[in-house]
Amino acid sequence: MTLPTPDRDRIFADLSALVSFNSPHSVPALADSHEAACAWTVTAFEQLGFSVERHPTIDNADTIIANRAGEEGAPTVLLYSHYDVVPAGDPAAWTSDPFMLTERAGRWYGRGSADCKGNIAMHLEAIRLLDAAGGTRANLKVVIEGSEEFGGRGGLERLIETSPELFAADVILIADSGNVAAGTPTLTTQLRGGAQVEVSVTTLEGDIHSGSFGGAAPDAADALVRIASSLFDEHGRTTIDGVDCFGKWEGDAYDRDIFRHDAGVLEGVQIYGTVDDEPADMVWARPAVTMIGFTSRPVAEALNAVNAHASAQFNLRVPAGMSAAETVEKLEEHILAHTPWGAQVNVEISQVNEPFATDITGPAITLLGESLKEAYGENSLAVVGSGGSIPLTTTLQEHFPDAEIALYGVEEPMCGIHGVDESVDPTEIERIAVAEAQFLLEYGA
Repeated sequence: MTLPTPDRDRIFADLSALVSFNSPHSVPALADSHEAACAWTVTAFEQLGFSVERHPTIDNADTIIANRAGEEGAPTVLLYSHYDVVPAGDPAAWTSDPFMLTERAGRWYGRGSADCKGNIAMHLEAIRLLDAAGGTRANLKVVIEGSEEFGGRGGLERLIETSPELFAADVILIADSGNVAAGTPTLTTQLRGGAQVEVSVTTLEGDIHSGSFGGAAPDAADALVRIASSLFDEHGRTTIDGVDCFGKWEGDAYDRDIFRHDAGVLEGVQIYGTVDDEPADMVWARPAVTMIGFTSRPVAEALNAVNAHASAQFNLRVPAGMSAAETVEKLEEHILAHTPWGAQVNVEISQVNEPFATDITGPAITLLGESLKEAYGENSLAVVGSGGSIPLTTTLQEHFPDAEIALYGVEEPMCGIHGVDESVDPTEIERIAVAEAQFLLEYGA
């Protein structure tokens, strides 16, 4: 049976409601909004005939599990997304209210419009399209978590470990990724794992006058900068002692000019690496270290003093085929070995999660790929990696090694996820919803 045309007004209404909830996890002042996002999602799937349960987790963010039975003996398909978001920051920095879905120049703006409430709206529309076309014989299971952005192995991962029967499925479709560009159907086959590494350096009993002691007294900020510098070679490539940092990506390329555009690299500024280092190698096939925070003393509070203490937060990313746990141990050893002048250094490691890789050649994911191409009117499918991490994927793979797993979704580089003025292209929601509905219509038929 032919699928109907997606209802953009209906999608906008769903996404407007979801975006209106300022629902980051672990912000006590916003707990009511986080709860409201969860409750709205429960109701939305109940209205589509699902039996819905809320499962408390150790991180105080209920996971929604919705089930709708298909024919006896039919396979089970699990659809995933999450209702929490990253904080919006200063609302004044946004062009429009981050919690009011706003259309500008054909895109819809709002926190979570792409990551990942846009994918919830996509699932809802896909199921409506599916039902209008006669439904599926498959058993449907929908999992929507509330702490994905919290990082590390959170409440959902622990719930899977303690109650794996709740998540058993033959096919797992994770809608928390997206296309390499709007209009280009894409499947993601690999995700980097990683860890957070906090480094604190102390060199003096306390800050001292730079006029009296500067030039001989060891500056903690200088020591930390030297540690950070040791993690990169002259071309900006990550270097960790004892770790292979020069892997090559074997999938689709990431064009240099497109990468520059997607990353917003300023004119005249070089991207890392040499002519032999492709962007895909650097972001999908190699470990990477980024200093995501640095503290000595704010510029606005600068004093004529030598710093006694400095600290930094490093984010480590580790590609598929490498162990995040082993790599972060090597990173710690590197930091200690490259600490100058006998400075006292403390390294704290947290949120370690392993990388993920999936095989897309199985029959179910092959069918999904064909459905994506058909929905987009394209003859080819982009196959890429992602520098991001979704710890859930490895947990599901460990517990259900025979399940076929796919990563896709409504996100693409112009969405600006996690940033100011996050947005989504509504056509992406429509096309992905059509592809998902077409897959469910045909799978197991």
